[in-house]
Amino acid sequence: MSASHRRLPLHIALLSSIAVLTACGGGNKTDSATTASSAANVAIPAAPADPGYVDSAPVPAVPAFVDTIATNQRGDARYATLDTNAGVRVVQRFLDLWQPATLLVDAGASATANGAFPAVTASTCSGLPASGVACGTILNSTVLSANVQYVINATTGRTQAQADAAYYDDRRNKGYSVTDGMGPLTDAWRSAAQQTTTITSIPADATTVVYNDGGNNVGVGSAAGNSGFGAVVDLLSEMGNNASTEPAKRFYKYARPYRWSSSVVVDPTLVPAESATPATDGGFISGHTAEAVRDAMTMAWLVPERYQEMLSRGLELGENRILAGMHAPLDVIGGRMFALAVSAANLTAYSADAQTAYTQAHQTLQQLTGTTDASFAALAHSGTASTDRFADHATNKAEFTRRMTFGFSQIESTDAPPVVPKGAEILLQTRFPYLSADQRRVVLKTTEIVSGYPVMDDAEGWGRLNMFAAADGYGAFNGGVTVSMDASRGGFNAADTWRNDISGTGKLTLQGSGTLTLAGNNSYSGGTQVSGGVLAAGSAAAFGGGDVYVGAGGGVKIAAPAPVTINGKYTELADTTLELDIDGNGGGRLRVGGQFTVVGGTLHVKFVNGYAPKAGDVIALIDGAAGAAKFSTVLVDGFKATPVYSATGVSVKLSAS
Repeated sequence: MSASHRRLPLHIALLSSIAVLTACGGGNKTDSATTASSAANVAIPAAPADPGYVDSAPVPAVPAFVDTIATNQRGDARYATLDTNAGVRVVQRFLDLWQPATLLVDAGASATANGAFPAVTASTCSGLPASGVACGTILNSTVLSANVQYVINATTGRTQAQADAAYYDDRRNKGYSVTDGMGPLTDAWRSAAQQTTTITSIPADATTVVYNDGGNNVGVGSAAGNSGFGAVVDLLSEMGNNASTEPAKRFYKYARPYRWSSSVVVDPTLVPAESATPATDGGFISGHTAEAVRDAMTMAWLVPERYQEMLSRGLELGENRILAGMHAPLDVIGGRMFALAVSAANLTAYSADAQTAYTQAHQTLQQLTGTTDASFAALAHSGTASTDRFADHATNKAEFTRRMTFGFSQIESTDAPPVVPKGAEILLQTRFPYLSADQRRVVLKTTEIVSGYPVMDDAEGWGRLNMFAAADGYGAFNGGVTVSMDASRGGFNAADTWRNDISGTGKLTLQGSGTLTLAGNNSYSGGTQVSGGVLAAGSAAAFGGGDVYVGAGGGVKIAAPAPVTINGKYTELADTTLELDIDGNGGGRLRVGGQFTVVGGTLHVKFVNGYAPKAGDVIALIDGAAGAAKFSTVLVDGFKATPVYSATGVSVKLSAS
């Protein structure tokens, strides 16, 4: 089968197969004159009304990081201020908790026996002793005490496996570390990038000797002769431009957790790596986290088939900094925010290089793995829990969500409106190539975390961006949402799944030729219209609470593990296809609460998940008042079928093909 045939939209492929199935006895075709006669007597409902407006996410009227990233210069770290440095400004809500001074305070006043904070003020600063801690005024002792207590709990309760992971993520170059988030693609990625590391085990004397990674971090670039993957490596290197965390560290002067409390247990293998110069070794923000999340975000952009897994890996490395005893949760949160801002700014600045790298990444990885555009995504997700620790979507989602806030309580308004930073939409460009930039901004807006958490309510909006949730599509339909997919372009243009629980009063319209699956517990109420392509239901409440209208050229696929309920009306016109994937346990069935109208479309029944009915069985398919509804063609894989219409639904009676 040719690649072009494999990419045929589902409804076209199904319609093209009708002649073959009918010829071998695989279906039943209703008399067209009868159908036309029935259609003349059927009142066809109108499509769901257009809401008349489209949601938007305006750019906030504040200085944008993507416009000012060049001000974040490592060499200017000593003199960085909120006004002069974008890297300092992006995490400025830390000033709600801590007011930095210009000196350090003696470590003897750093903590009580219980690990609580003393009343540190600028007036207590006295010189720059090697054992000192960051000097400043604590403005919110509740949050900052919880910040350090979290590390105490994590480091006193960590397992050996967690300690080992913390060592590797500390000592290895971050670009090498995070590539194992590629799962089944890891070996191919590292081979193509020619990545190396010298940290392959934990030496017996690691408790007394510092071992630094002598590997090449992100790999070998094009200038060094890597013609097959050099553009990818070059982009990862470019993403580090203007990305130093040193200005923020110098400005905020907030100490690492083990300097705040002796109850923090630094992993013994990392004690030799502790800095002897606290004055230049601030904890806020975490440089390891910032670099790891930046690299992971870039790799996710280049291989969006592993988008959420790579982002999960980036935040995992951030948490390993806490388990190491080297950083506190707020350090990691700040590092994440900074990394997203840097990623958006540099993807924008190097957009042409990014597009070249994206193409090269797919061409080379597919060649190395023996896949095609059509099979690459399946391989990317072919791992199991034993071979790919990011294989389970639900686990990744829970861990990512937890690592966004690390259990902090909200300390201010919990219902502030979402804010989307200027340029942030580029972070989703390859994940949703069929959405416009404005639509991707709305995806970010409708999936943001709620407000009120420490540090995260920055004026631009970087702190509340939930990139894992955003990769699962819209969180709400506010107004009209029109999606147009092109199956001939392959990848996510041909098939995609939105897993979020979509709320709102808006309407979804699908156009084009691709297949979009809705898999969340949806409640949007504005209705659904399919004008082209195939809209698939991957959950019982996929279509929300409104009407579903399938126009000519469109298709609907019911593939949920439980019956799918349409609370409103269901209307299907001629030149359409309804596919039901029946599993014998309720999956694939359709329940219509309102008027059920079908005028000449095709019904295609598949039996899935091992379900094997026999000739003579009557299979219930659709529940709903279907007395006047008639399909022009009924196809049942493997059987001849006689449709049975009644006042309460549609069934098929099977006979041998």
